Amino acid sequence: MEAHETFSERLENVADKVTVALDALIPPVAGPEGQLLSAMRYMALGNGKRIRPFFVLECGRLFDINERSLLRVASAVECMHAYSLIHDDLPCMDDDDMRRGRASVHKAYSEPLAVLAGDALQALAFEILSDEDTHAGPKVRAELVHRLARAAGAQGMAGGQAIDISVTDNELEVPLIARMQRMKTGALFQFSAEAGAIMAQAGSDAFAALSGFAHDLGLAYQIADDLLDAEGSESGTGKRVGKDADMGKASFVLALGPEQARKRARMLAEQSKRHLEFFGSNAAILRQSVDFVIERTR
Repeated sequence: MEAHETFSERLENVADKVTVALDALIPPVAGPEGQLLSAMRYMALGNGKRIRPFFVLECGRLFDINERSLLRVASAVECMHAYSLIHDDLPCMDDDDMRRGRASVHKAYSEPLAVLAGDALQALAFEILSDEDTHAGPKVRAELVHRLARAAGAQGMAGGQAIDISVTDNELEVPLIARMQRMKTGALFQFSAEAGAIMAQAGSDAFAALSGFAHDLGLAYQIADDLLDAEGSESGTGKRVGKDADMGKASFVLALGPEQARKRARMLAEQSKRHLEFFGSNAAILRQSVDFVIERTR
């Protein structure tokens, strides 16, 4: 990274590199499975922020991990994230027709193909991590697979989504909402932040710092997302807004009100920065990323 490079430039640079990597990992095919690959590419290569892959690369650089290896892990994370978005948008879940400024996968293709595309992207994430090209050490690859599986499963994203679809506006308890968001959003943030430390087989102090950073940042990110849903526009966010209130879904904004939710996001952001003190000046761009998370408009 160049000394003068800003966070925005760094994020754009990472996004471009991850898109190129995903383009190679999900090649288009002309056979009977071609539509499935097309649907996978439609979401994975779409116009996303790539914030989770950014954390894989930027946190991994704290340990001088080879960029090619980090890009493979970042691509696996983006595949897992893309899978979750496809399934979240399905009629049986959040029933969203728009994602990232264009039709959701089940609208652009079909509902059965969207389910399969999500399934295949999740499988691809583990295929990437388990390949020797990601890391030479089999124990390290196994640990990456294990940690991502926990982040995606009943103790992570899937569990958080299960809570989300079961909790109503009559159960707006902040501890329950925080738990749901730690699982649904925070778990993948935490894996993204810790992946480089896993690959470097770093010490417990480094893991603790990154874990605390990701925990607080993940919650701040979700509060910012809730605020965008409550106050943003469809043209600005690229997706339907106001759905949390319409569906009676539990969120920090509905539980606390916009101003208190915004205050909590800022507090979490400052806490997340303090965790980065362990890494000193090497974490300068990561500190800038915290401001982006709570100030973003999409």
